Amino acid sequence: MRPVLSSVAEEFERTTGHKIIVSYAPAGAVMKRIQAGETADMAFLSRPAIDQLVKQGKIVPDTANIMYSAVGVAVRAGAPKPDISSVEALKRTLLAAKSIAYFDPAAGGSSGIHFARVLERLGIAEEMKSKSKLVQGPTAEFAAKGEVELAIQQVNELLAIPGIEVVGPLPPELQDPVAFTFAAGIFPNAQEPQAARALIKFLTSPALAKVDKSKGLEPATR
Repeated sequence: MRPVLSSVAEEFERTTGHKIIVSYAPAGAVMKRIQAGETADMAFLSRPAIDQLVKQGKIVPDTANIMYSAVGVAVRAGAPKPDISSVEALKRTLLAAKSIAYFDPAAGGSSGIHFARVLERLGIAEEMKSKSKLVQGPTAEFAAKGEVELAIQQVNELLAIPGIEVVGPLPPELQDPVAFTFAAGIFPNAQEPQAARALIKFLTSPALAKVDKSKGLEPATR
């Protein structure tokens, strides 16, 4: 959400008179903060996380899907782009890579949890352990500096880092459209619920579709 919110916040504030104050953190950390009692006007999280918070009474049931991000692969700018066009091609590329970086699943990052499952599904989790760098932040920074050969994260997060080139998304069979749909939910005790609804309406407007695509995102199925 950071690239999109950063690029449209000024227009939203100018046209509505509302001011956006955002606190960013990995999905797991946001969930823990909310479950520990922290509140705000609204939260952006993955669709499954928002659904869980609705069941717990932490978010009101009237939620909205905002956008979708595929998980992809990036390399250092100018480096050869490996073949990830199919499941088997991706498997060969990963096994041939000298080093990779992905978000530490233990830290609660959605892309890291997902990619760990991808490695298990490909049957190469053990082979990849010795050459995997688990990080808590933008994985593409390590590719840009030449510290790893491949960086894996959501495409929108990869694109936000200079000095890299996105190879492309993982094959469709290895994506999880539900888990990587960003959804918005309003807190039951929100101080500015109308402003939160205005932001949801703004982010789901047809005019924002171009912004989504430019940031490596797709408008979500409502």
